[in-house]
Formats: sequence, structure tokens, C-alpha cells
Amino acid sequence: MIETETSLKSSAEYVIETRGLTKRFPNKLAVDHVDMHVKRGDIYGLIGKNGAGKTTAMKMILGILTPTEGTIELFGQTDLSAARRRIGSLIEAPGIYRNCSARENMKRFALLAGGEDKNIDELLRFVGLGKVGNRKAGTFSLGMKQRLGIAIALLGDPELMILDEPINGLDPAGIKEIRELITKLNEEKGVTLMISSHLLDELGKVATVYGIINNGLLVEEISAEDLAERSREGLKVRVDDTARAESILKQNGIEDYQVKNDGILIHVETDRAAELNGLLVKGGVGVSELAIRNAGFEDYFIERLGK
Repeated sequence: MIETETSLKSSAEYVIETRGLTKRFPNKLAVDHVDMHVKRGDIYGLIGKNGAGKTTAMKMILGILTPTEGTIELFGQTDLSAARRRIGSLIEAPGIYRNCSARENMKRFALLAGGEDKNIDELLRFVGLGKVGNRKAGTFSLGMKQRLGIAIALLGDPELMILDEPINGLDPAGIKEIRELITKLNEEKGVTLMISSHLLDELGKVATVYGIINNGLLVEEISAEDLAERSREGLKVRVDDTARAESILKQNGIEDYQVKNDGILIHVETDRAAELNGLLVKGGVGVSELAIRNAGFEDYFIERLGK
């Protein structure tokens, strides 16, 4: 069952909204009736294992692939050809001319994107390549190539950027550079971003909203704030009477808990485990399990992707 945070479905403008977006290949259902919501100003992290459907979904949004079923709205418009001119993208590896300099690459792509030559040096400086604009792109490190690809995607001054695995294969220094560039794009240029990744920790440092995709299904959309709340440490108890257990918790001033299908997650100090067990048992509740849950960012996603 798909879960979508109601807080994400406010009246705020969506720059991307899909309904029932589906892509079938002859031997695989790659994207399965996805309803996606990306608000203006967000950094939307599309998280999933390799092969989960992230790239396929992005390619349909960009018009590289045709959906089998479903609809796409961009900036509230159904005229996708016009709306897509407001998007910059970097899908898979950046397609650059290795024997041309960074500046020459920018000039060639500017002709296609409608960007102006006068913006090229500014964009190269923005992505941290201002001092190497005359170097051949083939001599660049992978991180520098990624930054050049992002600079090319910025030609035409897009409002939305779609980046597919922009930190994949980079060393720690390169990852940090791209992460800082993503934040800079969002904060200084006001660009909305959709970023796919399977690297949970790194995406967690920049994303404001997450879409969790597994086997083509969008399992959940959740804000960074709600994720932080759900990932807190606590005590997980399995009981024979949930309603009675809740009543006992409230009677003892414990209000911070979540009822789940497999028990109750109680956000209290873990050293109160014996006390909590005693309260429940004394109140006539059978406790079949009580465990410390060191729930973290990664644990939450593993749990959701395991369904």
C-alpha cells in the first residue's frame, strides 16, 4: 500500500506531479502507478536500490521515455514540451566532448539550450570550474566532469534540475563538492531539485523531502522533518492489548509514542525499559517483546524498502 504524507499534499505549487505513472518493458514492470509530488523550492531525494525504477521515472518526466500509462504535470501544466524547457537535467554520465575545453563544451550546449555565451563564465565559476575553463574536459576528474555536466544543465536558467545519481562513483572530496553545489543551487539560485540516489547517508545531508521507491512502486513520500521524528531512538514493545497499553502509557504521562502494525514504538529513554515493562504488566497487559530500537536514517529506509 502506498503511503503519502498528507502534509505534502497542501495547496503549494507542484513543479512535478504524476498520477499513475507506469512504464512496462517487455520483461519488466519498471515503474508501477507512481503518484509523485515535488513542490517548488524542495530538494526531493528519490531513494531506492539499483534497478528500483528511479532513472526510468526521471526519463519519463523528461520525455526521454514514453509512459505506458499515467499522466505527468510540470509546473501545473499539461503542455509538457513547453514546461520541459524550464528543466535542466543530468541523467547517467554527463555527455561532454572530451577533446574540447570546458568553455567550448558550454558554448556547444548553449546553442542547443538557448543559453547565452555571456553566461558561460559565470556558470563555470558557480560550479567551481572558473579557473579551468580552458582545460580539455577529457583531463577532468569524475567530480569535475559532474560539475561541468551540472553547469551545462544550468544553461537556459532552469527552474527545476533533475539529477540522476550525481554522486555515484565519486571519492569523498568529490561527493562533498557536489553536495555543496546542490545546496548552493537551491539556496542561492532558488532551483528546485530532484535527485536520485541509493546512497542514503549522503542524500540525507541535502534532501528536504524523500520519495522511497522499491520495485517500481513509490512506497512513501516523507518530509525530512517527519523522517527525523520517526527515526528517533526508543523502546519497541509488542503487547496483547494495544488499546489498554496506550491507556496505561497516558496515565503515566507518556504521550510520545507511535502505534505500528508490529507493536508500539515509545520515545523514552532506553534505560526506562524495566520500568515500562513493569507498568504494562502491572496494568494487566501481556508483553511478548520489549526491545531497544536504535532507529536511524538508514534503518528507517531499510524497513520501508523491505516491504
